[in-house]
Amino acid sequence: MMPDLSLVLPAYNEAPRIAAVVDEWAAALAPLGIAYDLVVYDDGSTDDTPQVLASLVRRHAAMTVVRHDNRGHGPTVLRAYREARGHWIAQADADGEIDVRGFAALWHARAGADLIVGRRDGRTSPLVRRLITAVSSLTVRVAFGPGVQDVNCPFRLMRAEAIRPLLAEVPDDTFAPNVVLSGLAVARGLRVMERPVRPLVRRRGTGSLGGLRAVGAAITAWRQTVRIARQARRRR
Repeated sequence: MMPDLSLVLPAYNEAPRIAAVVDEWAAALAPLGIAYDLVVYDDGSTDDTPQVLASLVRRHAAMTVVRHDNRGHGPTVLRAYREARGHWIAQADADGEIDVRGFAALWHARAGADLIVGRRDGRTSPLVRRLITAVSSLTVRVAFGPGVQDVNCPFRLMRAEAIRPLLAEVPDDTFAPNVVLSGLAVARGLRVMERPVRPLVRRRGTGSLGGLRAVGAAITAWRQTVRIARQARRRR
């Protein structure tokens, strides 16, 4: 049977934290009475993440693991969205950056929405990451239209039947698909909401992007977003 919710967690080298994050999600979903599946997409981890995930599958009946060679966060997220089976699709990162207890507010607001995006109030990330988020938000506003502030927040809930047509417009190698999907949702007139969520101190050992790599990634994301926006306008 198709579950009400598919929760997808992309993971790369998250052995120190992944067990706690999965347990936190199970505890947060239990009181909501949701029929769900939880799928962790292991993006070619080189640490003990696969072994930790194997033990978690034995503990959580609703959990499965999909592993592939390293593709990067964006392509992994896109694969997860395309393979999700639920009526609703939720995405969060496996590093526990955002308090999972905030998901209940998104779930309870779903009746009037096609896309609900978390808005990270009081975020304390490094300046370069906050600048990248600001540039991404400005790019989406100019290229697609206003409607979402925290366009790349990795904490969101999507109505599957509304989001699947948009996925066809996003290339497999897109670096920041959540940015693009936020913009496409606005441009296509989907019902978009934001709900505040509480960011936590980053609990991962090392960040995957930093310094010049983060700036380079932001430039790539900007170029891809602008290109997809132009293509989307031509399709109208």
